[in-house]
Amino acid sequence: MTAPPVPAVAGLLLAAGGGRRLGGRPKALLPYGDGLLVDHAVRVLHAGGCSPVLVVLGAGADEVRARLAPAPGTTRCVDNPDWARGMGTSLRAGLAALAATDAGAALVTLVDQPYVGPAAVARVLAAHRAGASLAAAAYDGGRGHPVLLGREHWPGVAAAAEADRGARAYLHRHAAAVRLVECGDVAAPDDVDTPADLALLDRPGGRNGPMRH
Repeated sequence: MTAPPVPAVAGLLLAAGGGRRLGGRPKALLPYGDGLLVDHAVRVLHAGGCSPVLVVLGAGADEVRARLAPAPGTTRCVDNPDWARGMGTSLRAGLAALAATDAGAALVTLVDQPYVGPAAVARVLAAHRAGASLAAAAYDGGRGHPVLLGREHWPGVAAAAEADRGARAYLHRHAAAVRLVECGDVAAPDDVDTPADLALLDRPGGRNGPMRH
């Protein structure tokens, strides 16, 4: 008997932030490597095994869409008109768009974490393939991104998402079910929030050189 097909895991990239602490520079449009930070994040999700990839846009959405580099797989952009109210609104917008697809899970990443690469994405996906419906990368034991959300959890996550907390409250309530996947040896959760953090973008691939796969 032929085994049923494994449902796809969609990549969900939250890229709507306006960079308030960066002087109003949308994070998706920050230069990184040979393109933009959003280009890098999309490539990471595809390379790690996600398909399709949905990019939630907000600040500078028209420019991001116009400048987004061609991706190696199916990529769609979703607008979040409420992006200024926080990341939670982008997570809700992304999950709502994914509800119309046949994806069995969503793997969520943030555009402002350039040192999260394909290896971390693949490790969290492997935990899902092994049976986890909730999983997250861990760094020295602390939960971070990427975060894997099985489809059955989307309504609860969307209901709990607010302001800048995203899935945090839901994952906290269901902590016993979250499979933590240590990724500190292949990735780092550094994020670009302030002008001082822009130095992170001067070292494409991570603190120690090229991105590790």
